[in-house]
Amino acid sequence: MHQFLTARPARRLVQLYAGLVLYGVSMALLVRSGLGVMPWDVLHQGLARQLGWSLGVVTMVVGALVLLAWVPLRERPGLGTVSNVVVIGLALDAALAVLPEPSALPSRIALVALGIALNAVATAAYIGVHLGPGPRDGLMTGLVRRSGRSVRLVRTSIEVAVVAVGWLLGGTLGVATVLYALAIGPLVHVLLPRLAMDLPRAPARVS
Repeated sequence: MHQFLTARPARRLVQLYAGLVLYGVSMALLVRSGLGVMPWDVLHQGLARQLGWSLGVVTMVVGALVLLAWVPLRERPGLGTVSNVVVIGLALDAALAVLPEPSALPSRIALVALGIALNAVATAAYIGVHLGPGPRDGLMTGLVRRSGRSVRLVRTSIEVAVVAVGWLLGGTLGVATVLYALAIGPLVHVLLPRLAMDLPRAPARVS
């Protein structure tokens, strides 16, 4: 907590919440494209259709449930983790309320491109402030640590599972889902160094 209070807290908070809001908006852009959504959103969309809840509410509920799975994995949430659960869902529902669904294919493709690009910026922004990972990322890292398996294997296994369940429930699996899976890693890799904030190291103890 001391590190948070002394290491440019205002900028970190602004970047955190701007990133989370942009993340929700990017999700809405992909939903409105009608060409597929992010892997976890296939599950969210399927659950929303079955339960009759808004997509944002389902996203928040799933995030909270995933966060509970951190307990046996002994992962530690941060401010960014808890904020991720709430802010993204609220931003998603707000964006869906104002974004129209285009009918022309070029417009839908543009929404996909913009959604993926914004999501990469948003991801790099909230990860870069070092205030805790999102619930789903924490689940992945916890399983990697406990199982000893590779990040790629664990992440792929989780995403294949949620996509499969979501698709069976009525979620939209499309070309945008595949494009997102292929593009998001390289894009975040490029953007993260530009948005990551260097934190001061704790002073060495003198014995």
